[in-house]
Formats: sequence, C-alpha cells, structure tokens
Amino acid sequence: MGLKDDLTGVNSLTKFFLQFIVGSIMVVLGNIRLTGLFGLFGIYDMPYMLSVILSILIIMLIVNAFNLIDGIDGLASTTAIIANGTFAGLFIYMHQYELAAVCLAMVGAIAGFLKYNLSPAKIFMGDTGSLLIGLITSVMALKFVEMNKFSGTKLPEIYCAPALTIAILIGPIFDTLRVFTLRIASGVSPFTADRNHVHHRILMLGFTHIQTTIILASMNVISIVIALTFKSLGNLTLIGLIVAFSLLFNWLITFLLRSKKRESLALRNLFI
Repeated sequence: MGLKDDLTGVNSLTKFFLQFIVGSIMVVLGNIRLTGLFGLFGIYDMPYMLSVILSILIIMLIVNAFNLIDGIDGLASTTAIIANGTFAGLFIYMHQYELAAVCLAMVGAIAGFLKYNLSPAKIFMGDTGSLLIGLITSVMALKFVEMNKFSGTKLPEIYCAPALTIAILIGPIFDTLRVFTLRIASGVSPFTADRNHVHHRILMLGFTHIQTTIILASMNVISIVIALTFKSLGNLTLIGLIVAFSLLFNWLITFLLRSKKRESLALRNLFI
C-alpha cells in the first residue's frame, strides 16, 4: 500500500482500512497485543475484545504517527533510530535477544538510509518506508510493554514500561494527537493536510531541516531520560510528567512564533 501511495496515491479510507487489516493480523493471528494496563486508571487485566481493539488502535496510531512526521529531511529516520535503538538496549537488558536483533537490524538499515536522507536529501522514504518503520516499531512497543506486565509468576523487569514506551514514542505520537485535535476543533477532517506539525512550526522560526531534526531528537532523548530518572513515580504520574513536558515545549514554540510575528517578546504572547 505504501508503494502504491508513493507511485499513484491512495485515498485515506483505503489506507486506514488496510492498516486495520494489517493490525488485525498482528493482534489476532500473531497475538501481539496488550492484555492489561498495569493498573492505569484502575485497569489491570482487560477482556479479550477490549485488548484486541485497543492494540489495533495503538498499532494504527504509531504507524500513522511515523508517516506524519516524515515531513522534513531526516526527522522520521532519526526518530526511528532513537526509538528502535532504545528498545534494543531495553530488550538486551531483559535478555530478549531475538527482539533486540530485530530492533538493531532496523537501526542499521535506517542509519544507512539516513546518510542520504539528511538535508539536502538525495533519497526519501515515502509511505513505503514510514509505514513499515511505524509497523515494526509498534510491534516492538507492544512486545516491550506486555513482557513487563505484572503476573502471578514473576515481577516485571522494568516497572515503568508503559510510561517509558510513551517517552520513547512521544515525538510522533504527541504531534499526531495534537494536529488531529486542532483539526477537529476547527471543524475540518483530522486527515486534512496542513503545515501545523511541530516540525513545520520550528521551520517557521527560521531553523533549517537539520537543526529542526536535532531539536526534536533532543526533546525525544530528554523525555526518555526523564522516564528513566523518575521511574519510581509510577506510570500514571510519569506519563503526566512526560505529556506536561511536551505541552510546555509546544507552548514555547507558540510563544516564539507569536513573538516573531509581532516582533516583540511581550509576556502576553504566552497566552494570546
């Protein structure tokens, strides 16, 4: 589907239908799914159908998130290297070497691609690359969280797995949820293309593609460090902290854009 979209285009309905089919194959036939929420919102074990639906939605969210951040040179590639590199390290720590090998294979392949994708890019991944990267990364995320689930026979090796997974993927996920929310609030389709993604907004401040990629990659790494540093706070508090950090960063960009437009660093630019 990604290849066809790059060559001739695919409408959003067809794209989401095929993503749902692929997600269903992974979740139902492959049994790659979340079976519980680690006590988040008071939920531990989930009924089978709820588990299936939530897992498919998570896969589709991550797949589309990587597709949407592929808007400037090097950003999707760098984000994928950070995400899969981190998952690889965590899987090695957990002695899950087969999964670590998959993540490292992704890191190596994307690193070779990134050499020619940095600005000025000579090649582009398109939907063919971004959708595949999103799919594999979503599977690694689900496997990582599920393997650290509390059970009657063993305690998890990493207690903050859900929050840490969100920190690893916060860049593409936060941006996707943010633009979808703003589009819906404006009364337009959430799938309408615009230039309101966080990377577009940073470019408006005058940064180059490489500088924007470095800024967003740095924010991603900082989120991971926050999750690891404050892991004792618990998943719900830690998720709130990571989201608050992302909101604060987005607020800073908004402030800088308003200040640039008005040619003034007035305090009111924080709010209106």
